[in-house]
Parts: sequence; structure tokens; C-alpha cells
Amino acid sequence: MNTVTLSVAPREDVIRRASAAFQGKRQGSHITFASVELLWHTLTAKRWELLKAMTGQGAMTIREAARRVGRDVKAVHGDVHALLDAGILDRDGNGRISFPYDAVHVDFVLEAA
Repeated sequence: MNTVTLSVAPREDVIRRASAAFQGKRQGSHITFASVELLWHTLTAKRWELLKAMTGQGAMTIREAARRVGRDVKAVHGDVHALLDAGILDRDGNGRISFPYDAVHVDFVLEAA
């Protein structure tokens, strides 16, 4: 199963993981956010719904993604571009979009203030 881990981590952790990957140590797929606030700002409820509908489904048009979530194409278009800009979705040479994972794992720690 191709799983991506969405996490909140400081830059040092990202650099350490990249360095280990360059040394041939398997790290798995990660998308890392600098803060929990940035994660939630990027992954709104509607965008989570979109990712859920796209997980494991291969490439599709924005219109198809909108149909799967039962939303207006224009609204989904905006969410797709936000997810593309964040590096969460991919776009192929034909303009179709994909979330190239079969599962999502979310990993962050909430600590006392």
C-alpha cells in the first residue's frame, strides 16, 4: 500500500529525513507542514473530502473530482489549485489531477501551552 504521512515538524526534522534518504535509507512518503495551523489552513474540511474521494483513484479531471464530492466545479477548482500549490496533488501532462496514494496517515503532537 502506498501511504503518505502528513506531519507537522520543524525544518531540522525535514532536513534530517532528506539527508537519510540521500544515504539510501527509506523514509516513505511525507508531506510536512511547519505548524498545525498551516496544516489546518491548507487541509480544510472540503479539501479533506476531496482527498478522500481521490485517494487510490488515479488521475481524473477536476470535473470528475467535483462530481465525486457533489460540489460545484468552480469551487473544487479553487481547492484543487490550493492543494497543487501545497504539493499535495499532482497534475499529469494531460492536465488531469491525482492524489497518488492509497492511504493517508496524519502525525502530529499537541502539547500543553
